[in-house]
Amino acid sequence: QVQLVESGGGLVQPGGSLRLSCATSGFTWDYYTIAWFRQAPGKEREGVSCISGSDGGTFYVDSVKGRFTISRDNAKKTVYLQMNSLKPEDTARYYCATDRTVPSFYSSSFTYWGQGTQVTVSS
Repeated sequence: QVQLVESGGGLVQPGGSLRLSCATSGFTWDYYTIAWFRQAPGKEREGVSCISGSDGGTFYVDSVKGRFTISRDNAKKTVYLQMNSLKPEDTARYYCATDRTVPSFYSSSFTYWGQGTQVTVSS
């Protein structure tokens, strides 16, 4: 019943910005973590950012600190990833994931996944 739907991906020039959305349904946020992962062709899935569903605490992988911001809208049941100063190496398919777990960048910590949205950073 848990559903995650990503949107907001697209083609952007280096230095540009995108805002990804993860619309959630079928579960209550208390004690859950919602996370963003990304995967480029030929590479392993990488945790990017996560947010606590209970208190809103946020975490980022070092490569995106200062450029990406994760946030949540309780009324819309949506989690966002604002991506600024994008680099070609940010190109990947971005996935939203959730589970009843402490904040984590391990994909094995999450049972529920969205379909993903493609982000391409190129001039």
